[in-house]
Formats: sequence, C-alpha cells, structure tokens
Amino acid sequence: MSLPRFAARSMLASLFVSRGVHAVRQPQELVAVAEPVTDRLVPLAQKYAPSPVGSYIPTDTTTLVRLGGLGQVLGGLALATGKARRPAAVLLALSVVPQLLATLPFGRNRATDDDGRQRREFGTNVALLGGVLLAAQDTEGKPSLVWRANAGGEKVARRTRKAGRKLAKQAAAAKKDAKKAARRVEKKFD
Repeated sequence: MSLPRFAARSMLASLFVSRGVHAVRQPQELVAVAEPVTDRLVPLAQKYAPSPVGSYIPTDTTTLVRLGGLGQVLGGLALATGKARRPAAVLLALSVVPQLLATLPFGRNRATDDDGRQRREFGTNVALLGGVLLAAQDTEGKPSLVWRANAGGEKVARRTRKAGRKLAKQAAAAKKDAKKAARRVEKKFD
C-alpha cells in the first residue's frame, strides 16, 4: 500500500468516523433534517424489500440516524485501515445518499436556507460522494480483474494464432516432403 493512498483514505475516512460518532451519540440534532427523507424512503424500502426483510426496517428516525452513523463509523474504520476498503467505500457512498437528499438546496428546503449553509452542506456531501466513489474504484495501481481477464484472453489468442501459423508452416513442409517422397517412389517404380 502506498503512503499517499493510505493518507488520502485515512483523511477521507476520518470525516465519516467523526460524523458517524456524532450521529450515534447525539442523533436528536440530526433527526429534524433526516425526518423528511426517512418519511419518504422508509415506506418505499418496506414496500420493495422482500417480505421478511421489510418488517425489520425501523421506522423511528432516531434509530435510522443511529444506524446510519454506525454504518459510517464501520465504513470509515474499514476504509482507513485498508481492510475491505472497496466494500467500505460502497457502504460510505450509500450512507451519503440520504444526507445528500436531506440537504438538497432547492425545493421545500430552499426558503430556510438564508445564509447558504445548506448549499455548502450539499456541496460537501457531493464532494464526499465523489471521493468515496473514487475510493471504491481504486485498485491500488493493480489492474482490475476484468482487465486481467481481457489481457489474459488476448495473450492466449496471440499464442494460439502463433501456434497456428507455426503448425501451418510445419504442415506445408510435411506436405512438400511427402510430395518429394512420392516422386522418388514413382521414379523407382518407373
């Protein structure tokens, strides 16, 4: 693992851990902002989730804020330590989406945004989403599995073509030798 990658992931993860701890310890501060989003998303999640799963989705906004915070803490720690960093980045990206929806600077919330705070939070959340999406794609300079599979397939195809050309040359030489041998046999019997 390179030092710049480790440092960048740790810096990105620190904000998620900090936000997550705050959400777990003091969820009541975030409930008012999260409530409009949870009021819309929870019924959708319960409706489209498989029946045994849908009944376990909490409806209490405080519980949802705490669960989101816990997800951010776990995802942030995994990202910072490099253990399951790509799944952790996906988890963090998923945890940012509700925050992004809650801080949309237009629609109903626009009238309350007199100092631009909501636009700044929205911009921060967009930047965080971009950062964790980049982290989710990071392969630490190693080619992805798809690239390696494609490159391996191309290598096999090249070797096969080369072996085919070599075999064709050998077959042509064998044909030529067989013709020569046939002519010699013909001359002996003539």
